[in-house]
Amino acid sequence: MTLAELLSASRLPPSKCGDVTVLAVTHDSRQVRPGSLFVAVPGVRVGARVPLDGRAFIAQAVAAGAVAVVGEGFAELGVPYVQVSHAREVLADLASAFFGFPGRKLRLAGVTGSKGKSTTSSLLWHILQANSERTGLLSTVGARSGLTTFELPGHFTTPEAPEVQRLLAQFVDDGCKSAVLEVSSHALALERVRGLAFEVGVWTNLEPEHLDFHGTLEAYGREKRKLLERSAFTVTNAESPHRPVLGGKPGWSFGVGGDWRASEVRATADGLTFEVASPVGSGSARAPLFGAFNVGNVLAALAAAARLGVSLDSALAVLPSFSGVPGRMQVITTNPFRVIVDFAHTEASLRAALSALRPVAAGRILLVVGAAGERDATRRTALARVAAEAADLTVFTEEDHRGEDLDDILNLMESTCLAAGGRCEREPDRREAIRRALALARPGDTVLLAGKGHERTLERGSLSIPWDEASVARELLNQNS
Repeated sequence: MTLAELLSASRLPPSKCGDVTVLAVTHDSRQVRPGSLFVAVPGVRVGARVPLDGRAFIAQAVAAGAVAVVGEGFAELGVPYVQVSHAREVLADLASAFFGFPGRKLRLAGVTGSKGKSTTSSLLWHILQANSERTGLLSTVGARSGLTTFELPGHFTTPEAPEVQRLLAQFVDDGCKSAVLEVSSHALALERVRGLAFEVGVWTNLEPEHLDFHGTLEAYGREKRKLLERSAFTVTNAESPHRPVLGGKPGWSFGVGGDWRASEVRATADGLTFEVASPVGSGSARAPLFGAFNVGNVLAALAAAARLGVSLDSALAVLPSFSGVPGRMQVITTNPFRVIVDFAHTEASLRAALSALRPVAAGRILLVVGAAGERDATRRTALARVAAEAADLTVFTEEDHRGEDLDDILNLMESTCLAAGGRCEREPDRREAIRRALALARPGDTVLLAGKGHERTLERGSLSIPWDEASVARELLNQNS
């Protein structure tokens, strides 16, 4: 595609030398190769971090072979330069056009919320894939095209626009007819899903989170509301005090007082069972998930699937075969004691995880957890208090301490836990912390490895090392067997 054709498809004014061929669109100068169009996007300030400015990397991109550049502000270069007012918006438009507008060729379902996005997205993907047609999935825990699974780089819930569009194009090429996207507030604020029209939009809940980026809960909620505004039909949490008012937009609600309701909920060692009542019928649900909070995630997925044409009976029939979500209450082993990996890294999520395990724990609950560096220190004390209250023994360890001193983090967590009457140890090395917890576990106990979940890197100082919590746990268990 020539630059002129790409600009025209993106509704941008033509540029001189528009006959150059564009072979890729990227905002990352490290990914530029000969033939790339480089979009210099402004940086994003999060907390105290100084944002990077894409304009500072233009020379590097041109040296690497960029045939044209798009950016805000005036610039004179040796390659065509297109000046725009909003580079992030244009990045999304260019990426969509470059890949042939793949979002228009798929039935899209989007899921947003503070908690439950990954589980609800994966449940919905499972129901659609098992009942109707090849379906794509883009979520925090990775991506799936039909039954093919592949991981995504970084810790983003929703990648930047070029990667989103590339994945949607891959789904189309692979024969997918629909796709489920887990959509973060960052993605909506930073235009990563700009231009996508969703057939169904799901809102799981809203809790204070990412306020270092959004500033206020109200601003955070406004960004998440964008998904529902771009959806033809909505599925929202009836129990959420922050549930948005959407006027006349059609939709269903789920939870107590909602259109989709659960009753006779029972938590067992194998998961959840409950009765479902809905506008399209009723039936019995059995899901291999821990925690009553997951009832809402199941209801949301069932509602979205029904809107997309899957009967309730068909959806309920495949729920028991759901394999779970990597890093979300993921069971590694159950014998002689149970080991679970979960992404819980906030006060609310850790409390929810421990509360879900307590009723089905035959013995003690042993917890391995840390707290991220360069983040609000009150999150550490909150995590430590939950550990003291809800776990029988905690091993505090590293969790992406980045440039902050790890001993400072562990000192605060340990002292907070002890002051709250908890029992704890500390082991700075996460692998050794897991080894210690497994060594302490007795038959019937539950070991919860919290905080890393699905993530594939561990940030130590300036280093980002490969990490797979589930694999580490299995390796150490095999060594002990």
